[in-house]
Amino acid sequence: MKELERDLGLPSVLAISIGAMIGSGIFILPALALKIAGPAVILAYLLAGVLVVPAALSKSEMATAMPEAGGTYIYIERGMGPLLGTIAGVGTWFSLSFKGALALVGGVPYLLILFDLPLKPVALGLAGVLILVNLVGAKQTGRLQVAIVVVMLAALGWFAAGSVPSVESANYANFFADGIGGLLAATGLVFVSYAGVTKVASVAEEVEDPGRNIPLGILGSLAFTTVLYVAVVAVLVGVTDPGTIAGSDTPVADAAAVTLGGAGVIAVILAAILALVSTANAGILSSSRYPFAMSRDQLAPPSLASISERLGTPVNSITLTGAVLLALIAFVPILDIAKLASAFQIMVFALINLAVIAFREGTVEYEPEFTSPLYPWMQIFGTVTGVGLLTQMGRVPLAGALVITVASVLWYAAYVRPRVDREGAATGAIRRQVSEEGLTEIESADATREVLVALTKRMDQRRIQTLVSLGADQVRADDGRVVVVRFEEVPDQAPLTADAAAQSEDDRSFERRMETIGERLGVDVEADEIVSHDTKHAIVNVAERRGVDAIVAEHEPLRLRSRLIGDPIDWVVRHAPCDVLLVDSSAPRTPEKVVVSGENAPFPSTAVTVAEAVAEAHDGGLSLWYPGDGNGDRAASVEAYRTDLAGMLDVPVEAESIPTDQRPPAADLLVRRGADHRLRGALADGGRPFTQAAGTTVTVYPRESRRPSLHRRLIERYLL
Repeated sequence: MKELERDLGLPSVLAISIGAMIGSGIFILPALALKIAGPAVILAYLLAGVLVVPAALSKSEMATAMPEAGGTYIYIERGMGPLLGTIAGVGTWFSLSFKGALALVGGVPYLLILFDLPLKPVALGLAGVLILVNLVGAKQTGRLQVAIVVVMLAALGWFAAGSVPSVESANYANFFADGIGGLLAATGLVFVSYAGVTKVASVAEEVEDPGRNIPLGILGSLAFTTVLYVAVVAVLVGVTDPGTIAGSDTPVADAAAVTLGGAGVIAVILAAILALVSTANAGILSSSRYPFAMSRDQLAPPSLASISERLGTPVNSITLTGAVLLALIAFVPILDIAKLASAFQIMVFALINLAVIAFREGTVEYEPEFTSPLYPWMQIFGTVTGVGLLTQMGRVPLAGALVITVASVLWYAAYVRPRVDREGAATGAIRRQVSEEGLTEIESADATREVLVALTKRMDQRRIQTLVSLGADQVRADDGRVVVVRFEEVPDQAPLTADAAAQSEDDRSFERRMETIGERLGVDVEADEIVSHDTKHAIVNVAERRGVDAIVAEHEPLRLRSRLIGDPIDWVVRHAPCDVLLVDSSAPRTPEKVVVSGENAPFPSTAVTVAEAVAEAHDGGLSLWYPGDGNGDRAASVEAYRTDLAGMLDVPVEAESIPTDQRPPAADLLVRRGADHRLRGALADGGRPFTQAAGTTVTVYPRESRRPSLHRRLIERYLL
């Protein structure tokens, strides 16, 4: 297999990175930003450069750890998983598409200084030509890129140096006239000027001594470009009368006309056209590769990864990207294009910072040659400031970022999740943390000394014995007591019978039967009957008065009727001061094999505690069921959890993967966590795929103090 030669030194890395940045950021955006922040636009460019530093450091680190895999999307997908990879891929695709459109819409006015032509038709025509160039496979050569960078720097250097004598200090008056809000909005707008700083990561495999040259190239080009931007914008503001170039289509040419005359204008026009056409072409080339890469990773339809046999290019991906580019040029105002391009770039840079944290804290092998200083505070700073900056940019970019994020999540749920079973490095780290928390909860669980078995309706002896047996299993290890109470509800107008002397022979028989069951099970069983006008309140009152650790009751389906007129057990689940165990026993068997269902998350600690007590009482074993094929990161994390759990419990523990398209094997008793019956349950609770496998199913509803928080349930469902 051929490998790329590592022959790109530090000068080449600097040229690639600088060339990827200089374009619309200096030839177009200063005029738009001036309109928002006034002279403070100078500081906006400086602030934007500083806020890019965390992402530059993060990208440098990941590029030296994975020099063979270029592309922001790849890093985020591998680090954060397919969900955030989908968001990053779509967001970066749109960001580059917007940047390409901005270069053409903003670059054509420089051409129109020389030729009297309509702006949008020319921009659309140039876009069409560049799309065709990409379709037939013509590529920008390294020498051409270096030549363009040299021409741009020469023209901008001449402009800055030649214009300094004409700077008027009065033009900087009222520097902060538009306030901090204007400064931050302008900073967000010009943020996209630095988007190309990490472009060199895409050719990391060709860089010699990547541990040194990649970070030096990225940070060096960022420092150089920031200084260049600040110097050129400072001259722009200083040589023009206040407000004269704010909103101008050709701000650098207008300023050059004042200080350098016709020759300076021609030089600026040449540099601007070369830079902006180069930026647009690079935008089409790079953005079209994101649908292509996502398709290869099964995050997008396979047709986007097909390569034309005749042309040797991903025609469908380029065509889709070209269609988006043409639509942007035709229908979106230039200011909105600039804002949206920056907004998507800010969002992607925030994900880049999070990806480094995911790799460092995850379980995958990750050995970068360069490591970001001040970890993780640098990454946290970059993420927080990025999100904060996004909120200052107005409704259009916020709405755009929100729409892209929501659309990406919906696409992931509908298309990606059924097809992709990969996990990111972050998922392993989160699963490990949640599993460790669960193990700590199991280890520190309080003893179960008293259980209330609530009989809410008449039932046969077999069903009663199943409930009492489960309660006995929970208290046996601690010499506890099972309290069996038969609750009878009478109409409001009927008198309550509380006198023990009035008990019927049936009631006394019930007490004797419970004593017999207790003797057979080897636990203390106390029986009672309570007559009330409201069974659900009576159950909770008894639980509170006696301070029981758990309530055991027969499962009843929680239907819409429960919400309208109230189902006793449903209400008890939501208001009990203790754990509630609901039993569904269609064909009870001796619980030699007790299963805990992990579903899509780590195994619920309360369910494990209940299952372990049953298995220990019957000399059985505990099996951990989870969906999957038994391979990959999820299986490895489950095995690590099983090993730790086996060291804590006194029963054998095994783990079994259950393919989601197959019927689970038979189990004697299955224990699962119940769904939260509040509104958050609809968001945070997933399905229950293993319930049909057991002779008896126990659904555990932890007490309020033991219920996981909403954010943990959301993490468990959607990330794990």
